[in-house]
Amino acid sequence: MEPVQPAFILVRPQMGENIGAAARAMLNFGQERMRLVSPRDGWPNPKAVAMASGAGRVLDAASLHDDVAGAIADCHYVYATTARGRGLTKPVLSPEDAMAEARAMMAAGKRVGLMFGPERAGLENEDVALANAIITVPVNPEFPSLNLGQCVLLVAYELARQGAVSPPAEVRARGMAGTDFAENIEVEKLGDRFEAALEEAGYFFPPEKAPGMRVSLRNMWARLDLTRADVQMLHGMLRQILRRLPGQGGQ
Repeated sequence: MEPVQPAFILVRPQMGENIGAAARAMLNFGQERMRLVSPRDGWPNPKAVAMASGAGRVLDAASLHDDVAGAIADCHYVYATTARGRGLTKPVLSPEDAMAEARAMMAAGKRVGLMFGPERAGLENEDVALANAIITVPVNPEFPSLNLGQCVLLVAYELARQGAVSPPAEVRARGMAGTDFAENIEVEKLGDRFEAALEEAGYFFPPEKAPGMRVSLRNMWARLDLTRADVQMLHGMLRQILRRLPGQGGQ
């Protein structure tokens, strides 16, 4: 069975022309799975079709999502592309290393997502927190900005340059070959449950620090590479803890 292609996820793209350029770059290297998160000018967009120049089938098959969580829900591993330091603890990889790792994961049957931010400012911390790792291109530090289409082209090229899907050596090296990774929707639901319990316990205090605390918590969940068994165990642990608390069914 052929590995599923990675999903190229364009988060809040601002211009139809750039979406079209991204589609063209993807098809140049055989990639056809595009997902769009809240494009500024709506969807479909005739300017995207004009710019795609023959890559219209990528746009025709593109799926539309309201938020990043929905766009990555079925992914097992997600990379966020960003040129800026984020203060979030995550693996930071070059495009070459990231795409070698991605190919190994896909060969092992995992679904991979590649996130690209809007043209003006890139991904927000809240977006990056939901990814498992960061891809950073070694560009000129005095001018690190890449056009959306350029960034998609660079990653798609690097994915193609790896050649035929390699054996999952990197996955084996991490001791994860054959592992049943949790999908992002499963990790998100686990995070929702813990957040609700922590809210009830008064953890998010003082109020002005609560948003940053929530982002850090989501970042932690994404960084853990949880398996489905891990998620089930953590649900069970939380359930038992809540049962023992006063007013939650405990003594």
